[in-house]
Amino acid sequence: MWRSIEPRRTTAGFTLIEVLVGLSIVATTLASIGALIASTARGTRSIETHLNRLEIARAIMTAIPDRDQLTLGNLSGEMAGHPWRVDVLPFVSNNMEPQNDTLWMPQTVIMTVRSPTGAAMQVSTVRIQRRGGG
Repeated sequence: MWRSIEPRRTTAGFTLIEVLVGLSIVATTLASIGALIASTARGTRSIETHLNRLEIARAIMTAIPDRDQLTLGNLSGEMAGHPWRVDVLPFVSNNMEPQNDTLWMPQTVIMTVRSPTGAAMQVSTVRIQRRGGG
């Protein structure tokens, strides 16, 4: 007497619902990993362009004339495809009274560098110039 034992259908393999739930979990995980990678790549690209503008700004600041030759007005040009502009203005402050008897006069120097994509970086500083010298 041999009896054949048939496997129960309820315990054999995965049901279609279980497979769909598993695939949806895998798809959600892969989508979130893809979004993270895209965000990281965008951030890296943004940092690279920012550093590029910063290096160009440093090169321009070192190339502008010495304080004795720096006059009020503006300078402009282009370096490595990045247009730049340097504005030299009188230094204005609410806390400072203008003193014409001093030998030195502060000036505000504002440099703007634009990337080819249109993003801009602005660097401001104060320089001291000898009064009456130019």
